[in-house]
Amino acid sequence: MLSSLLVVLPVFGLIGLGYVARWTKLVRETTGEGLSDFVFVLAVPCLLFRTLAKADIPASQPWGYWISYFTGLAIVWALAMVIAHRVFSRKGPELVVSGFAAAQSNTVFVGVPMILKAYGDAGAVPLGLLLAIHLPVTMTAATLLAEGRSASLKMMARRLFTHPIIIGILLGSAVRPVIDFIPAPLWTLVDLLAGAAVPCALISLGIAMRRYGLESGLGLPAVLSALKLGLHPLIVYLLATRVFDMPAHWSGVAVLFAACPCGINAYLFAERYRQGVADASSAIALSTMLSLFTTAAWLTWLGVG
Repeated sequence: MLSSLLVVLPVFGLIGLGYVARWTKLVRETTGEGLSDFVFVLAVPCLLFRTLAKADIPASQPWGYWISYFTGLAIVWALAMVIAHRVFSRKGPELVVSGFAAAQSNTVFVGVPMILKAYGDAGAVPLGLLLAIHLPVTMTAATLLAEGRSASLKMMARRLFTHPIIIGILLGSAVRPVIDFIPAPLWTLVDLLAGAAVPCALISLGIAMRRYGLESGLGLPAVLSALKLGLHPLIVYLLATRVFDMPAHWSGVAVLFAACPCGINAYLFAERYRQGVADASSAIALSTMLSLFTTAAWLTWLGVG
């Protein structure tokens, strides 16, 4: 339990820093919006570009591994949108934010240290595979859902291919064959921007939490947290251990990856569309606090706690 607490403390530290900075009026309200714009338009695309360009993706794909994880993700995403619409009357991009929050994992601060501590070097390969495509897949899906409802096919294509996240994904995939020819100064620039993504996003989230508090109430954030921390890893566990045949450390990595709390990118996405921000920020905070207990439970269940 103590090790789990130490893992998530930096998350709360940066969120709290943003909250206190706004509460004491050290920063203005527009600072959070400016930070989220910077992260969404520049920092996260650079992070995706670097991740996809340098990812070590094997020629033979572990389809059972992919199916186990992303089936759970899709089911939880769909359920979150249905519940948000029918029970909490959310509409449009707010629905996408709810699905995104329930399905996308906080991998940088929680997933990576927890999984490597649990499985060591043996977990590095399956972890790296998920890291390489997890955010691109979820960001692309969220963008398609948000942009596709009210736009024509031509308009949707134009918005997608001028979208900063999609551009980062496409460029990262395109440069893989020529990665050795990219000059070092360019990589330095990309690394600097990518490295700013997580801390700036968390501080921006803290500022937003000061603005919104628990404005959306506990109902929807609690549902999203339950789907993320409970149902998602449960589905992945059943598929990875009962349906498909894979090594224990592969199935364990997939389950722990799914058991991570709601990721920061749901908040960034909400800020970008100016809808569902209170839902996303509350779900991230609540699920991160609850994950102290749920991740410890999953580690114990998997026999690596």
